[in-house]
Amino acid sequence: MTTHVPTANAAFLLDEAGIITTWNNACEKLLGFTAQDAIAQPLGALLIGTAAQDSGERWRGLAENHGHTNRVLLRHADGSTVKAELTLSPQTLADGSTQFWVAAIDNVHTDATPDAVLVGRTPLAAVIDVLPGTFYAINREGRFVLWNRNHERITGYTAEEMSATNALELFDLQTRPLISESIRRVFEQNEEVAIEAEVVARSGRETPMVLCGARVDCNGGQYLFGMGVDISARRDQEHTLRLRERALHAANNGIVITGIDGRDCPIEYVNPAFERITGYSAQEVVGRDSRFMAAPGMDNNERQRVREAIAAHESVNVVFRNMRKNGELFWNDLSITPVLDEHGTTTHFIGVIMDVTASKQRTAHLEHEVNHDALTGLANRNLMWDRLEQALHLSQRQKSMVGVVLIDLNNFKNINDSYGHEAGDVVLKVVARRLQASVREIDTVARMSGDEFVLVLVNQPSLRFMLRMIERLRQSLTQPVSFMHKEIAVGASLGVAVYPHDGANAADLVRSADVAMYHAKATGRNEIYFFSNDMKSSSEARQRLDSGMAHAIERDELFMLYQPCIDAHSGRVSSFEALLRWRHPEHGVLLPAAFLSEAEENGRIVEFGAWVLDQACAFLRDLKQLGVTDVPVTVNVSAREYGQQDFVSGIAARLAAYGLAPDSLQIELREETVIRNPGQVRDLAGQLRELGLTLSIDEFGQGMTDLGFLRELSVGQLKLSREAVRAIADEADNEGGTMARTLIDIGHNLRMPVIGEAVETRAQRDFLTSHGCAVLQGLLIGEPVEPDVARELVRDRLPA
Repeated sequence: MTTHVPTANAAFLLDEAGIITTWNNACEKLLGFTAQDAIAQPLGALLIGTAAQDSGERWRGLAENHGHTNRVLLRHADGSTVKAELTLSPQTLADGSTQFWVAAIDNVHTDATPDAVLVGRTPLAAVIDVLPGTFYAINREGRFVLWNRNHERITGYTAEEMSATNALELFDLQTRPLISESIRRVFEQNEEVAIEAEVVARSGRETPMVLCGARVDCNGGQYLFGMGVDISARRDQEHTLRLRERALHAANNGIVITGIDGRDCPIEYVNPAFERITGYSAQEVVGRDSRFMAAPGMDNNERQRVREAIAAHESVNVVFRNMRKNGELFWNDLSITPVLDEHGTTTHFIGVIMDVTASKQRTAHLEHEVNHDALTGLANRNLMWDRLEQALHLSQRQKSMVGVVLIDLNNFKNINDSYGHEAGDVVLKVVARRLQASVREIDTVARMSGDEFVLVLVNQPSLRFMLRMIERLRQSLTQPVSFMHKEIAVGASLGVAVYPHDGANAADLVRSADVAMYHAKATGRNEIYFFSNDMKSSSEARQRLDSGMAHAIERDELFMLYQPCIDAHSGRVSSFEALLRWRHPEHGVLLPAAFLSEAEENGRIVEFGAWVLDQACAFLRDLKQLGVTDVPVTVNVSAREYGQQDFVSGIAARLAAYGLAPDSLQIELREETVIRNPGQVRDLAGQLRELGLTLSIDEFGQGMTDLGFLRELSVGQLKLSREAVRAIADEADNEGGTMARTLIDIGHNLRMPVIGEAVETRAQRDFLTSHGCAVLQGLLIGEPVEPDVARELVRDRLPA
């Protein structure tokens, strides 16, 4: 490649047609053509890439761009290329016509000139218009002295308007002090600044931009040279990310995002719902594998499915038990989905956690009612026989022993006669709890009938182990039961049969245990046939329950649910029943059956009842604020509650404090309470009637209430007993609905509305509706819900 040395003052003249008329020595040295060779040639002959037929067009383009520097490739006589800048200047006559053109060649370089030199020679004006953002130069007064086309596009100002514009005028009043201070720092402190601000166009449109600038000295003056980048897209992306983050934070389900590190999946993010469900804060779990929450020894098959899905990078959904931070177990419905990058590679997993403990407990509760004794909650006769058969099959395979213990309480009839049937029920319940507290979870405690209990002790490793367990049972039954501030002595005789020694099948074992039990009764009270009495019992479970009740309210462990009662014809919510729940720190959410009987016994039912009334009144006040005033709330109260001297006056005070009408609250009593305390109930009904409250009777038909007494009480509504509703079978010709139909007719004859409670099947719903039951309640109609959900159920009652 030939290198040509640039020659100063290379210039030539052109006529109006673009024909070369003069050629100086500098041109000859630069391009190698003599004057004889160049003169009379068109300018296009010197320009690389211009065909002869196009030379006129090329000439006109250069002429129209006169006064500007044109970067061109010129032809050298030896065939090489010369890069140069060509400037055309017209020479005009006095009359304004053009006579000739002066062509000057400058900034000549050859193909060997370094790129850095070439770029350095590029004029600033040729660069700023191709920049992707805005470019501007500002003097000390804040006036624009130089800018590019993007700056004009963003601001909406013309070149003339921009030259008269101060930089501060492109910002709103709140932003101008920040801009002014930034300009001052650039000029006075020679700082480089970068800020984010909204640039306001002449039309008022605001464009978010990142603006940066620095001081540049030019020919003795100082200027702020700066650039701006439109960050609208970034702002939109940030807004979308913040929206998604808020959505993750607001989700009711727990969300956890993990990375992948070998076999581990360290947690990178959890939302507040995860913290609420598990009890762990984000700081405590980030970086840890989520397996640390696994409940040891539980649901191993489900956990294996999770491990296999993660290893295969596949989605999976399982339900298993995890442990909260406080050690409490909860049922976790977990869905795991792999997250892929743009190359299809799994980089993360996202898990969605749903706490389904309450649902599991509801299902367990329904199963419990079918297979358990209504009074004590123990297994009933049917479940006991089933459990015993299973235990025998397991024993045959494992070559272990099974113990059957038959327990009969001493002098139970005397307890009923001396203290009343309510006391007898309390004794049975306490005995049931003590029996359950004395055996393992795998064992079965059942109530056979009356005061007779049966225990099935499975997988007994030795006779000595069995004897120790039975001694604990005997010891627990010798402790007195507290009832109405009285101590009731309780004792029992126990008979034991052991498989395979005392019977080959379930029936034989129970008969053998029955014989042993009667032998124990004959030989002395509180005796076990053939067993020692050297072990002591433990009632730790009951003591823990009592201790937990003492702090349940102050620890905010109690909460309310509201079950809707639906008008059978319109399908609209006509009322709610207030239902108490206890979020026990160890046992999870407890239903009233698990603790109210104990609360009744230890007196805490009064404190709990007052709390429930306050919550119900607060809920009614919320409904009133929504404009709903015709949906009352029913609260079930016990004899110990309404036996308090200030019970009715306390209700009146609450109604006044919450601004409620008396008919918005209904007080509900179980029928058995009415039967046992008629005088007290009569006084209560009179006081409630004077106050304007409605009295509701629950479990109507379970007892033998005097119908005339119900009329005297001016009962506002009757709720059918659960047994009467459950007796309604699916078959249309079944006689199971006779009791329900009779009770509904009685209610109508008394002119009292009848509510069908515990409706769980369509057959029950259709039967009750067809026989005039105006209001329905139950799991089929509507499950108990939290206050927020309950309020949404009645919004449709509001005028449009």
